[in-house]
Amino acid sequence: MAEESAAEIVEANPTAQDMDLDTSSDHPKVDNDNKNNNNNDDDDDDEAKVEEEQKSLEEERLEKRAGGGGEEQEQEKEKEKEEENSGQASLGPKDFGSSVEMFDYFYKFLHFWPPNLNFNKYEQMVLVDLIKKGHPEPDKKIGGGINAFQVRYHPLWKSRCLFLIRDDESVDDFSFRKCVDRILP
Repeated sequence: MAEESAAEIVEANPTAQDMDLDTSSDHPKVDNDNKNNNNNDDDDDDEAKVEEEQKSLEEERLEKRAGGGGEEQEQEKEKEKEEENSGQASLGPKDFGSSVEMFDYFYKFLHFWPPNLNFNKYEQMVLVDLIKKGHPEPDKKIGGGINAFQVRYHPLWKSRCLFLIRDDESVDDFSFRKCVDRILP
C-alpha cells in the first residue's frame, strides 16, 4: 500500500522538464512585470527632473549670493521679511522651518564637531549668514573677513563655544543662541 501511494505522489508531481512554461506576452504576470519596468523608467525620469530642479535652485541661490541686480536684492529682502513673519528662515543655502530646528542644528555642531577643526565651506556659508542676520554688530564681529569657523574650548568659561577666525588670524567667539533668537524669536 505504501508503494502505491508513493507511485501516486510521483505521478502527481511532474518534474520541471515535463512542465510547459507559458511565456507569451498575454500572460498577466508578464504584463505586470512590463508595467513595473515602465513605471521604474518613469520614476527614474521624475527623479532626474527633480534633481535638475534642485541643482538649478541651488545655483540661483549661489548666484544671488555672489552679487545679483538691485531688483533681485530687493526681492530677496522682501522674501526674508516674509520668512521671518512665517516662522521660517534661510541661512546661506540651508532652510529652517522653525527656531527650534535652527537651534538644534547649531547645537549639534557645537556638541558633536571635533574641537579645533575648521568647518567645511557649506557650514561656513550658513554660519556667515547667521552672523550677518542675527548678530547685533555683524560688521564689528566679521571685521576684515572670516577665514574659518571652529569649535573651541572657551578660555574663560571652560566650555565648548563657536569661534570665528578672521583673515588677519584674530579669533573671536560668538553665541549662536543669541543670533537664532534675533532671527526667529
